[in-house]
Amino acid sequence: MDFTTIFNNFNINGNLISYKANKEGHINSTYISSVEENGQIYKYTHQKINTFVFTKPYQVMSNIEKITSHIQSKLSNYPDKDSRCLEVIKTRDNKLLYCDVDNNFWRTYKFIDNVKTFQKINNNKQAFLLGKAVGNFQQQLSDFDGSELFETIENFHNMNFRYTQLEKAIKEDLKGRKKSIESEINYLLNNKDRGQLIWDYYKNGEIKRRVTHNDTKINNVLFSLDEKEALCVIDLDTVMPGTILFDVGDMIRTATSTALEDEIDFTKMQCDLNCYKALIEGYLSIASTFISNKEKSLLVESGRNITQIMAVRFLTYYLNGDIYYSIKRENHNLDRCRTQIALMKDMDSKWDKLESFVK
Repeated sequence: MDFTTIFNNFNINGNLISYKANKEGHINSTYISSVEENGQIYKYTHQKINTFVFTKPYQVMSNIEKITSHIQSKLSNYPDKDSRCLEVIKTRDNKLLYCDVDNNFWRTYKFIDNVKTFQKINNNKQAFLLGKAVGNFQQQLSDFDGSELFETIENFHNMNFRYTQLEKAIKEDLKGRKKSIESEINYLLNNKDRGQLIWDYYKNGEIKRRVTHNDTKINNVLFSLDEKEALCVIDLDTVMPGTILFDVGDMIRTATSTALEDEIDFTKMQCDLNCYKALIEGYLSIASTFISNKEKSLLVESGRNITQIMAVRFLTYYLNGDIYYSIKRENHNLDRCRTQIALMKDMDSKWDKLESFVK
């Protein structure tokens, strides 16, 4: 890789001083450059897009450029606006991507400095701020027409499609695993109709088509150094049209879980009520300005729904021989499925309490 050639193809003024690899990401290859211009040091983030995961890089970047431009147009009154939204740096020929000699696709952002991230929620204050950050991201884009965006990963949250995949995997039973997991299969099949509820409302127009992030974990939010504010939602590769309930659901699933996704002791997987309450309070402190009554009525269901779609996917991958998600042990994807089922059941047992937090 000739990094200097890659760097020089982007519309950056100044002299490249240094660059280094950033190992925090797991999908795209990331580098941070330092540039000197008129005695000042500026940093930029450069990423080689993983086209095995993101097969339509131009569509991905088109989506990102549209929504970041929209958000930036609303930040003019913020003195720290550069910390509140990613800014795409185009190539010198005004393109969103540079394709190198090896047919790799590269993009560049301004680097956001003096912020911190967290890999997991450590307290209810962080849960509140995460909810507020997701609500703020959705509010900033609430007047953006989601139909302007490309669907870069088809059927991503299409529960009908995911159940079709599962039923095909059960029928084919490629690895002879079906007999030993009848309990998990029966539970998910018995919950099929309920699982399709949000998707059906979305497809028939009862839920508005909006912009969705599709990966609303806390490690995709930048916090101020004093931890008093969530500044910016990042990792926008999965931005697509959809319902905001996808993002609320994923936020609930990842934030309120009391165990890791692949925990082998499924009794440890519960829905943390205090975290849930703080999360919803933070979210609705912003989202109440734009959310519809129908969307609000399905907030609690959204957490269970996204948990269910992940259970369906994990079980499908297990039946098909552990494709897609990498595994580190036998039954890894099955364990993942079982934790999600445990979380669904725990949510059901606490349903009245979860609903009361929203009401």
